Amino acid sequence: MLWLILEACAAFFVLVFIVWWTMFSGRKEKSGPPAARKQARETKDNGQE
Repeated sequence: MLWLILEACAAFFVLVFIVWWTMFSGRKEKSGPPAARKQARETKDNGQE
């Protein structure tokens, strides 16, 4: 029974680590492509295509 509880805790911590890793790693806020998409979206909203 103790072994099942330890295994469940280990699986939970692995899940939390994977979620944390995907949320806080990757592209930073000031990268190129999202700004280009934002600029394209603004020009489209203004009626210019």
